[in-house]
Amino acid sequence: MDQPQVIICSSDEILCRDVSEQLRTRCRLQVVADMHDLSRIGREMKPRLLVLDLRLVRDGGHTADRVIEGLQLDAPETQLVVLAGDDCPELIERRSACSPLALHRGAVSVDAIVKVVADAGIELTDERADAELAVQTRDAQARDAFGQVIFEGITRRFETRSPQLKKMLEDLVIAAAHDVTILLIGETGAGKTFLSSLIHEISPRRKEPFLHVACGALPRELIESELFGHMKGSFTSAHADKEGKFVAAGRGSILLDEIDVLGPEQQVKLLKVIETGEFEPVGSNRTLKSQARLIVASNLELQPLVEQGKFRPDLYYRLNMLKFEIPPLRKRKVDIIPLAKAFIQKFQEKHNISVHRIEDAVLDALLSYPWPGNVRELEHVMQRAVIYCRTGVLNVEQLPAHVLSGHAGPTNDPSVSLGQSTASSDATLGQQVALSEKEIIEQVLFKNGFSRTKTAKELGISRVTLYNKMKKYDMIR
Repeated sequence: MDQPQVIICSSDEILCRDVSEQLRTRCRLQVVADMHDLSRIGREMKPRLLVLDLRLVRDGGHTADRVIEGLQLDAPETQLVVLAGDDCPELIERRSACSPLALHRGAVSVDAIVKVVADAGIELTDERADAELAVQTRDAQARDAFGQVIFEGITRRFETRSPQLKKMLEDLVIAAAHDVTILLIGETGAGKTFLSSLIHEISPRRKEPFLHVACGALPRELIESELFGHMKGSFTSAHADKEGKFVAAGRGSILLDEIDVLGPEQQVKLLKVIETGEFEPVGSNRTLKSQARLIVASNLELQPLVEQGKFRPDLYYRLNMLKFEIPPLRKRKVDIIPLAKAFIQKFQEKHNISVHRIEDAVLDALLSYPWPGNVRELEHVMQRAVIYCRTGVLNVEQLPAHVLSGHAGPTNDPSVSLGQSTASSDATLGQQVALSEKEIIEQVLFKNGFSRTKTAKELGISRVTLYNKMKKYDMIR
């Protein structure tokens, strides 16, 4: 059966790209950027559905009104839907009142357009699309599609094109489905809390509570009480009994962040909980049993702490069995642009600001900066850029000065200094050159939509040479 034809007319390049990715297997999709081309294309194709984005009209809707009138005469069977945002041109409102024209008000997003298509009765006609939707269940899985691995939960998703991170995510999905303790190692802002929530969401415990305990934010003398609870009078400020996180979590999951700050006695008790589930509240002789699943995280490697006598070896070896290291953003540059565009989409909806184009200079600046604050810093930078964007075009003027200059702030990775990621002193010249070459290839591949022909041309090498280099750096999956 032929797929139904859908046309989307919008000058918002980011929105059109994301919608195309969502609907590419559900219908024959045509994206039109210019309103003046729409009349001709609509008459020729006579689509089942036409979605018209009028959030950025400058002429009071006169051009759009003429186009809609012509389409209603030439293709009366076409369903017309107008995306008007919060403000709709008066001409379009009047036309919708006296003709079969549907208005969609409020925030415009990919999900909103997909819902418009579904409400129009557009059904899946592609077997591959059915298979993809079956995989994208609420139980969530990681899948490899078009070079991406997507780790999807109930409320959030983590995706990457980085070969290094792909393997880690694939292994993490397997571990997340089982009732085992998981250790996450990564710099501040790299995504440990986000991944912990995803682990909970794809586990059998997803309907139970998820509790986040930031151990580093608690006074050391109160950590034990926070985790295990205490009895009234067990210390000066214990004016009443209190249940700890291991009781409050029930059969849910607990994230213990900054596990490296725990003292020796607390480490002993934690090891006992991991091994047997048993613990005693502070000031009590009664033994309780935890039913919660434990996820622990640290922004420091634990082995050096063991060598320094600051971390118990038995607890380290118990946690190290299922350890997952999250590489910093500067070591997976291929993810920077997709993350930035996702944040732009998020914040233009949140702040009701339309961004329909991103200048190349912005993308170059984002790729050149080493991001000591990782994904969290990138998110804050993109929020700032969207807030200051007033023309619909994101340019370098909306980026902070330190990002443009490449002057990085402090990081817990000593290899990064003044915005430059310096190679290890043990690395040979060949290793340093190979690392730079791999990063350059990744950036140009992404810039060219992973087209090897365009990438090879821009790099000034043959497609065979590019293929051999990609194979050498394990970039072919």
